[in-house]
Amino acid sequence: MNLRVLGCHGGELPRCRSTCFLVDGVLALDAGALTGTLSLEELCRVDHVLLSHSHFDHVKDLPLVADLIVGRRDKPMTIWGSRECIRTLRENMFNNALWPDFTRIPTRRNPVMQLRSFRAGSTFRIDNRYTVQTVPVSHPVESCGFVISNGQTALGMSGDTGPTDKLWKLFNRSKNLKAVLLETSFPNKLQQLADISGHLTPQTLATELKKFQRNGAEVMLYHLKPAFVQQLKREVNGLNVRVLELDDTFEL
Repeated sequence: MNLRVLGCHGGELPRCRSTCFLVDGVLALDAGALTGTLSLEELCRVDHVLLSHSHFDHVKDLPLVADLIVGRRDKPMTIWGSRECIRTLRENMFNNALWPDFTRIPTRRNPVMQLRSFRAGSTFRIDNRYTVQTVPVSHPVESCGFVISNGQTALGMSGDTGPTDKLWKLFNRSKNLKAVLLETSFPNKLQQLADISGHLTPQTLATELKKFQRNGAEVMLYHLKPAFVQQLKREVNGLNVRVLELDDTFEL
């Protein structure tokens, strides 16, 4: 399984891009940095986008992607999200007010994008290539963590979350788990803000990691808020984690 880091921050500034990962060139995890990193040809090869939740920094590139790939693919790009997430996209993004409804353009039978919902906590297949196990996590809107497996290798992703138990139970029982993408957003001095907004700080991260039976899996941190990247790197030092950088690539 090839993992490419397109975006690993909780917002954008120069040299910071919002959350987006690419698996094997065909499956995007969140959509915060697709159009700013991939060529048109690479975008057209992305068949699926798996969304953790509906917040803007995780879905913001979907409208621009739709506009770029129209007429360039033989089948729709499939956008996967929880029921609440997909409802939000239908009502607030592809609604012919904020953006044209590319789920019906150029025709209803052959749209640029199709939206597919899943129940938080369910398991489903993507193209008979990946099995996706989902788990609800702790965030103000419905947010999901995942374990994505190709049958030989599994990758975990937390989604945006505060402290949670269900996520770690899923990770601990997952076979062949090679790495987990784990959010950490705010420095310790902003613990109250992190708690209110459903995010982790280095000190809550340290507590959460005690729930994880690593079994060799690497913990990779993402969603660092751009204004606090250097401070966060200092505060997680010593926790046996890797802070992801833009354009990192891994063979898992």
